[in-house]
Amino acid sequence: MILKRQVFNPFLPLDTYIPDGEPHVFGDRVYLFGSHDKEGGETFCMLDYEVWSAPVDDLSDWSCPGTSYSASRDPLSAQTGRPYLYAPDCVRGADGRYYLYYCLSGDKGVGGYFGPIGVAVCDTPDGAYTFHGHVRFADGSLCYRFVPFDPAVINDGGTIRLYYGTWYPFDQQPFFLRPVMRRVEAKMFGKSVGEIGREKGGVMGPVTCVLGDDMLTILEGPKRILPADTRGTPFESRMSKKPVDGHCFFGHGFYEGASMRKIGDTYYFIYSSVNNHELCYATSRCPDRDFTYRGVIVSNGDVGYRGRKEADRLNHTGTTHGSIEQIGGKWYVFYHRQTHGTDYSRQACAEPIEILPDGSIPQVEITSCGLNGAPLAGEGRYPAVICCNLTNGHMPHGGNASFTDIPMITNEGEERFLAGLTAGTVIAYKYFDLQKTKRLLLTACGRGAICMDGQRAEIDSDGWAQYALPVTRHGARECVRLEVTEGTLRLKELQFEG
Repeated sequence: MILKRQVFNPFLPLDTYIPDGEPHVFGDRVYLFGSHDKEGGETFCMLDYEVWSAPVDDLSDWSCPGTSYSASRDPLSAQTGRPYLYAPDCVRGADGRYYLYYCLSGDKGVGGYFGPIGVAVCDTPDGAYTFHGHVRFADGSLCYRFVPFDPAVINDGGTIRLYYGTWYPFDQQPFFLRPVMRRVEAKMFGKSVGEIGREKGGVMGPVTCVLGDDMLTILEGPKRILPADTRGTPFESRMSKKPVDGHCFFGHGFYEGASMRKIGDTYYFIYSSVNNHELCYATSRCPDRDFTYRGVIVSNGDVGYRGRKEADRLNHTGTTHGSIEQIGGKWYVFYHRQTHGTDYSRQACAEPIEILPDGSIPQVEITSCGLNGAPLAGEGRYPAVICCNLTNGHMPHGGNASFTDIPMITNEGEERFLAGLTAGTVIAYKYFDLQKTKRLLLTACGRGAICMDGQRAEIDSDGWAQYALPVTRHGARECVRLEVTEGTLRLKELQFEG
């Protein structure tokens, strides 16, 4: 049995897939608002919203009362044929109630950019939400300006600020292709070419607006919070290999997943960059302008950590979306990881972060111990799927593709395990306290061999069986690194013995 009072990544039950997480502390609990993927799902966000929470003084004790909201409660879902709820955010209004902001989508994102942004309301953060309405202008018309996607919201001293938007490389093409790309852009965003042309700088990029006390009506905006040229890697830059216009977001421009936090008198804009696997941040003293790129907080492939290159990613990378939150006096970043060889079954993970005196956040390494506050105990049983690195040395980046020929976290019924483990596959668990650990028992099947620190276990079984490896390192913070040296294997469990 897994030792109690510990928590690892993913920190929710292993059959629960809550990506796009927005963590918020309300009272004495931290709540995670996010999308809801299906285990082994065929598209994004197939299930109804659930809100998971934990006491701020015990991040091992996550629970959920059940479904909080379903797309069927929004009348536009049936009218427009968009049955899925995408990445939400939640804020407490002046009336003390909780307001959930979301967007609807169809299969594999079709229609997800069309808008408008929906709003649901509840008396408690994790209760059953009821439909409240759609974000609209004072004349009652619904807001379709820019791209109403991935909403984020904050209560800024009584002012409700809504953020949203996305970006695609339509304008990163040679000049002669841009008219064609504008038509593609119009179709993707559910707009006419004229509508896009009338918006100065186009419709892409992150924007903000101020909402009234009804939590629906726009009082100010929407207005773009980043200049239209913070595109990351425009065509001219890719040709010259240098930034154009000197903009500071070069290589890490905004893509999606807007999130906003205010720390002291500084606004932190957290977002998923054009690289898709990383959460970046920019800061400003203003909520709606003058943001400066500051860096990467986390990558779900550890790309960029200590200089790691894209080609050397330590996992199958894909979408990421999340934010930061202070819990019990400590700061954490919440993000998600990929499983099942797709982007459709994503699990919530978290890491402690440090905010330095100058306001910067150093990029953090992804780990298995996550919210635990210390390395995991080197005794007892752990699911193999809590590995933080899983690579064969040439792992792909996700998108809407499905991969069957890579090592992956997967399941068959209620069994969850690592599959596709072939020669050269490395499985890493960071970190364990091995001071008193003498051996590691692996529950595995298949035919081949696994090595750890020069010790070798021969695997030869059609069904699950245990194989022993001696533990030769006994530090208080050790990486357990397994390497498949031959054959094709599956791995279900690790058992540490003293």
